Amino acid sequence: MESEVLPKERIRFGSRDIAYSILYKERKSVGITVRPDQSVLVTSPPNLSVAKLNVLVKQKAGWIIKQQSYFLSFQPLTPPRKFVGGETHLYLGRQYRLKIIVSKKESVHLKGHYIFVYTKMKDSKRVKQLMNNWYRHNAAVKIESYLHECKKLFVRHHLKEIKVELRSMDKRWGSCSIKGKIILNPELIKAPKRCIEYVLVHELCHTKYPNHSSAFFDLQSQIMPDWVKWKSKLEKVMS
Repeated sequence: MESEVLPKERIRFGSRDIAYSILYKERKSVGITVRPDQSVLVTSPPNLSVAKLNVLVKQKAGWIIKQQSYFLSFQPLTPPRKFVGGETHLYLGRQYRLKIIVSKKESVHLKGHYIFVYTKMKDSKRVKQLMNNWYRHNAAVKIESYLHECKKLFVRHHLKEIKVELRSMDKRWGSCSIKGKIILNPELIKAPKRCIEYVLVHELCHTKYPNHSSAFFDLQSQIMPDWVKWKSKLEKVMS
């Protein structure tokens, strides 16, 4: 027997509300999962009451909040830009001022403290399109280079063949499929190099350990001992 996920329940833990969904299945114990989007799923035997589940969720509240905070670092938080002259934009962790120049030939160039956008029309939508194309191209080139260097750190761990895909994602910096395919957000090109390498190392570790187990964190710390620093930097720079 297995039912659909029911509407969310909610418990109070200190000053925090923790919402969770319930999935009833034929099983002996309760499982609590924090998803990458920070949502919480409780998988329960059919005979347990919501009151009992509330108690169990409250007992695990500290762990749940810790996991939610962990996943938060993988959510792009950069405020929306208007793509107008004078506005600042990030590239590899540095702020650059945008200069828009009307030109017959369209292109984007980085020079000094400025990103120059040459466009046939001084239209914010067109400027955004040109910049997004420029960011994506640079992301493909830079991330491929950084990935090549990061893979060398795993030489003793015999990684499988790694396939990487750039894909725009609203709530993730990166992910790794069960088959070992790594998907990265091209928005990462706006973060410092070491922050990008942190995400790459994180996902490469997932090719060995799919879950956030102690073995996963042991490997991540072995490969990148200062990963906490760059995780924190990513959160601050891209907020």
